[in-house]
Amino acid sequence: MNEEEMNYCGGCGATLQQEDPGATGYVPEEALQKEPIICQRCFRIKHYNEASSVTLNQDDFLKLLGHIGHKEALVINIVDIFDFEGSLISGLARFVGGNPIVLVVNKIDLLPKVTNWNRIVNWVRRLAKEQGLKVVEVVLCSAKKNIGFDRVIQAVEQYRDGKDVYVVGATNVGKSTLINRLISDYSDLEAELTTSHYPGTTLGTVEIPLDDGRNIIDTPGIVYQHRLTELVSKKDLGKIMPGKPLKPMVYQLNEGQTLFFGSFARFDFVRGARQSFTIYASNAVPLHRTKLEKADELYANHKGVMLAPPSEKDLLELPPLAKHTLHIQKGKSVDVLISGLGWIKVNSEAGAELAVHAPKGVKIIQRDSLI
Repeated sequence: MNEEEMNYCGGCGATLQQEDPGATGYVPEEALQKEPIICQRCFRIKHYNEASSVTLNQDDFLKLLGHIGHKEALVINIVDIFDFEGSLISGLARFVGGNPIVLVVNKIDLLPKVTNWNRIVNWVRRLAKEQGLKVVEVVLCSAKKNIGFDRVIQAVEQYRDGKDVYVVGATNVGKSTLINRLISDYSDLEAELTTSHYPGTTLGTVEIPLDDGRNIIDTPGIVYQHRLTELVSKKDLGKIMPGKPLKPMVYQLNEGQTLFFGSFARFDFVRGARQSFTIYASNAVPLHRTKLEKADELYANHKGVMLAPPSEKDLLELPPLAKHTLHIQKGKSVDVLISGLGWIKVNSEAGAELAVHAPKGVKIIQRDSLI
């Protein structure tokens, strides 16, 4: 093996590095003595039927999507129902050409058990269409609870028509868990990992061979900085990402009242008739109600302490809060999504003026109610 080849993974072709285990091409020191040298992700797929989570920045990810558009393939786009708009890949349809897209909506186990699933599918289709995304099927599933995965497998078989399968998604949507299931259920892992990449041209995809000579292509997760999940510390990530079904919290608020989500965000009911607001967020994030006129002072004096998480130390790593003003029309039932943190359902018969304060850059969206 020449020196140039030693700089690239023998499985996926990614540039090898030892600095960041979460980035493409990571290889531990002991693996450098083996031949061919393969990155940690390829090693896990080959020996343990396990894909690890690797990420790309947005520019590199868009280059990867452009590559898919020149192939005949089935695209599996995995999104997170807890942060649907935040995890949806904007402009995906422009990059994948005429290839069919199956939209796999993960983490449905987080929704209340009384949820109308047909309504959720219709809601997803409508919002995907608004984003210009034409999908051949929407599959609701929970990789964690093994719900709906049989339909994912059936959809792959139904729509791929002998083509390769590209799996794409943002970080923290459960892509690795689903890839692991695809590997264990679908792939002939006795075959070697592909070595068809040319050094210097790869973006870190891993090709997992199928029985018919085609491949499942595991792509790195895209990092979207507009999601709070990308900005918080690892410790706080476990708090804002719910692990159990959401327990909606209903607050009857008068105008001039504020709800704090720890120190992560703040929701102001600025003006309107007394009405109810339903909070869908992790139970590990405490809510604190106060008067709007005292909210600035309360935050300044108690952020990171009484208003926690995050702690004072972790709060220093977050951008300052930015204000977003929202006007809810009369008779509307809408959600206000704070990307990565959850959403507030507004049932407004008389209309309402609201303000949301979240770390600068975090996406705030007003949408038709999910539930």
